[in-house]
Amino acid sequence: MMRNIKIVEVPCDLGAGCRGASLGVDALRYEAVEQQCKGYLSLPVARVKASNAMLNQPDPTPYAHYIKGIVDFYEEGCALVSEALGNQQFPLIIAGDHSTAGGSIAGVAQHFKDKKVGVIWIDAHADIHSPHTTPSGNVHGMPLAAALQFDNKSQAINNLSEDELKYWEALKKVGGEKPKIVASEVVYLGVRDTEEQEDIVVEKLSIPNTSVNNARKKGIEASIKEAVARLDDCDVIYVSFDVDSMDPSVSKGTGTPVPNGFSEEEAVTMLSYLVNHSKVAALEVVEINPMLDTENAMAKATLRILKKVFNWQ
Repeated sequence: MMRNIKIVEVPCDLGAGCRGASLGVDALRYEAVEQQCKGYLSLPVARVKASNAMLNQPDPTPYAHYIKGIVDFYEEGCALVSEALGNQQFPLIIAGDHSTAGGSIAGVAQHFKDKKVGVIWIDAHADIHSPHTTPSGNVHGMPLAAALQFDNKSQAINNLSEDELKYWEALKKVGGEKPKIVASEVVYLGVRDTEEQEDIVVEKLSIPNTSVNNARKKGIEASIKEAVARLDDCDVIYVSFDVDSMDPSVSKGTGTPVPNGFSEEEAVTMLSYLVNHSKVAALEVVEINPMLDTENAMAKATLRILKKVFNWQ
């Protein structure tokens, strides 16, 4: 399927536990320049202007680090994704840390107001904590909970401040008052590093997860087809691809690598099938961190994947 692609860059660094993911946006573009990848460089680009400047100040919200600034990233990302879809474009969202993915989902839901939005989440992590349950306070572990508007207060371990509550509510309502998705329309692939609170939520909400090993047993293509089939009732699908879904032998430059991940070729197989599916409306790629590798290895691997997926020269 030929896609009218628009790149949406969301260089957020506020949501992770280590710095540098915001640089992944430019690291990928740098690599495209180095390789003279015209397929990437010729695409129109919109870039969120929200700032990471809060990192230079004391953090007033320890159970949702820098969440006030993340709300700005959400709002701008939501608007740019919705605008691209309104112009009949396919948003290829290149983001920093994974915290802002909830804003991307909000943008898809905002455009497709009366349609069911499904989510395929390819990641080592479930990212379904809330400020009430997080052990770290890192908002990159919360985007699905924000999109679902699910607090999981029954598993709460934190007593939130007024500001934490206020900005968490603001985050959940970016793009509209209602939840952007429902749990029955979420599918995990490759999730293998979770906390107890997340395990309880995933089981309670019956969110399916195909492990890397099971995906290989079934066959990678068969597994991705099964994931799409689970969302048969959905009108459109948003795909989130965290590079830490891949094995650390590939995902050398990412903040939270986890062993036993997908290979580069398996990622190509999954994403190639998805971007050629008529229901898939947006693809997001996150957590490239050039500060954590050498020779821009993570950006190089990501560009190799995207070149094959989109048949770029």
